[in-house]
Amino acid sequence: MEYHSDRFSDFSMLVFEDEKLISVIPGNRIGATVFSHQGLSYGGLVFDKNIRLGQVLKVFSAVLSFLEQQQITHFQLKQLPFFYAEYVSDEIQYALFLTEAKLIRRDTLSLIDLSKPFEYSRSKKAKIKLAAASGFTIVEEAGFTEFWNQVLIPNLQQKHGVLPVHTIEEITLLKERFPKNIRQFNVYQNRILVAGTTIFETETVAHAQYISGHLEQNKLGSIDFLYDFLLKNVYKTKQYFDFGTSNENAGRNLNEGLLYWKESFGSKIAVQDFYEVQTSHFTKLQNI
Repeated sequence: MEYHSDRFSDFSMLVFEDEKLISVIPGNRIGATVFSHQGLSYGGLVFDKNIRLGQVLKVFSAVLSFLEQQQITHFQLKQLPFFYAEYVSDEIQYALFLTEAKLIRRDTLSLIDLSKPFEYSRSKKAKIKLAAASGFTIVEEAGFTEFWNQVLIPNLQQKHGVLPVHTIEEITLLKERFPKNIRQFNVYQNRILVAGTTIFETETVAHAQYISGHLEQNKLGSIDFLYDFLLKNVYKTKQYFDFGTSNENAGRNLNEGLLYWKESFGSKIAVQDFYEVQTSHFTKLQNI
């Protein structure tokens, strides 16, 4: 998280049982609230694979008690979507129930389970067929500069008036630190860059971090052509492909066009929940 540490007031925590580290909690503080780190897409309490339910309840109680002692009144916790966990691990859900945590946000994630059959929509098949005849080629690139400067930044500024979450310097630094987990695929037509995508990978999941293309080539299916290639070739041995969220306004609204595009590949919905719990409710975990 250090690459953007200047944007956050860090309040990450380590939890020990005697001398053994049993949980880490990336976090940041704003006023009297500590957040499951807002600079991370997916967060929460991270546990060793051998953690037991009783330990999780004690950890959560200790964390809330500690926060209250630090004059923190609320803890906002973003859950890790189930398909990113290496093991089944819903213990924290029970702890949130016991502490009467309030669900304050729910994002929808478009997910393909690559271990099971999935089917494109009829219109998607037609678009890919059109793209195949349009002379597109796909190249995996070592760097991001051309995609950022020629496609991603201009498109985001034109459509939404914003910049990418990562600067070119930041995404390059992350690639240097995690060379096997970040990949860039670009689409060319007549040797001209027209579209691309940046993929973040875990052991079992490929996540579409950035997707962008020029309008005219999009109409010919440049991005559809790219994702057909990724799903059927590059990531066919992964368990899941995560297109990410299509939500706006903290989960209250949907970008209908974006959601339709993802669902036309055969994706289904998984959710990511955000909770807020009063730190004084650590007492509700006593005598369970």
